[in-house]
Amino acid sequence: MSEKCPEKSLEVMRYLQLYVGEAAWVQLDANQSRAEHITLHDGPIESVLDEDIGTLEAPMRLYGRVWTGGEQPVIRYYEAQFLKGKDRVPICAVARLGFGQLRKRPESKPGTAILNSPRAGVYIVDEFR
Repeated sequence: MSEKCPEKSLEVMRYLQLYVGEAAWVQLDANQSRAEHITLHDGPIESVLDEDIGTLEAPMRLYGRVWTGGEQPVIRYYEAQFLKGKDRVPICAVARLGFGQLRKRPESKPGTAILNSPRAGVYIVDEFR
């Protein structure tokens, strides 16, 4: 599922001083931020940035897409929106957790991923791999 980061996103990220490898914490689902376990579904996702990253200040909204077909979900972010309601800006970022912590729970049904944590790291990327 390799995907290039669009040139416009790379340009905006340079302007916003978002560098590949920079990371921060994110609430994976804006609607389930207080839950102990969360359920993600294939399709669009809205997350909330918990920490500043580059010039993006928390709490900022991140918009992307979830795929749940493997052992752990794939979460890619394509846009960010400042809390003050400004326009969305294009970015390229992914959600990750080390040591298999983003792995789906065994009771996850097809098209869903039940996770043990509502939080993950969000990492700036220049290509989705």
